[in-house]
Amino acid sequence: MYFVPTSSMEKTLLPGDLIFVNKLAYGIRTPITPLTIPLTHQKMPFNEGEKSFSDRLKLPYYRFFSAEVKRNDVVVFNYPMEDDFPVDHRSFYIKRCIALPGDTLLIKNKVIYIDDAVQDKIALTEFNYRVQTKKVFNQDSLMKYGITEGGRTAGLNEWDLTLTTAVKNKLDSSEQVLSVREVRLSKNSFADYIFPYKELYKWNVDYFGPLVIPKKGEKVRLDKNAIHLYQRIIEVYEANEFKQVDDVFIINGDTTNSYTFKMDYYFMMGDNRHNSSDSRFWGFVPEDHIVGKATTIVFSMDKNSHTQSKYRSNRFFKEIE
Repeated sequence: MYFVPTSSMEKTLLPGDLIFVNKLAYGIRTPITPLTIPLTHQKMPFNEGEKSFSDRLKLPYYRFFSAEVKRNDVVVFNYPMEDDFPVDHRSFYIKRCIALPGDTLLIKNKVIYIDDAVQDKIALTEFNYRVQTKKVFNQDSLMKYGITEGGRTAGLNEWDLTLTTAVKNKLDSSEQVLSVREVRLSKNSFADYIFPYKELYKWNVDYFGPLVIPKKGEKVRLDKNAIHLYQRIIEVYEANEFKQVDDVFIINGDTTNSYTFKMDYYFMMGDNRHNSSDSRFWGFVPEDHIVGKATTIVFSMDKNSHTQSKYRSNRFFKEIE
């Protein structure tokens, strides 16, 4: 079981959803740090200053009955950038798998392409919009449309709102709404917080790639540009000794201009596309970080609800698509 903590997967998943995660869906990952206090993850109960595991004994990654992650699966995985913890004790993230090992990913004006083919849009995907309204529009009006993210701007009767296409269309036809405009980023507008954080790659959340997703056994050519994409894989995820001297790459003491990947990698994104910390921000998810597939919403509660009932009974035992 896993509680959804943030809005990064809205409207597919909501904060307060308790979901069932099938840890057998992609095979059984054996413990990497077996010396762990049962029913704990990172810290000791009642003592946040103490780790609940010992990393003196670390086992190699292995997965029994391994099965493939499928494109558009909703996946729970360990957060790859949390280097202070071993892989199986890193924080849990939940996102949708957008691209698989060997895919070439391109995001162009919010549209996802895999190997040059346009991908079907997930029905509940959300983006940010600038909405101009009449004076009668208020917070209760937002709730009527099921809008849970966003708020007023400094402009008169102007709102920045996060909307699905269906809700956007409803607002377009509302007498209370004057206009609904997409929040757009420009092509080649460099965002320094977007992977791989180099101005050479002029990428942002709406324009990203093309990027080849690493696949086990495949070889990539290394040069002064490509190394920005793959250095963390070589040095951190696959634990090689890496040095770069000018344009010369030294891996485990050998000079080379190529690298063969030891693991498969995945590209994950939240359905709330403008409000999700995902692979666009920190890169690839290694196969050894995969925990399982999110399949069912077991229970759901809105802690911020101002009504008598905080329970979203219509979401109980709902299948995740």
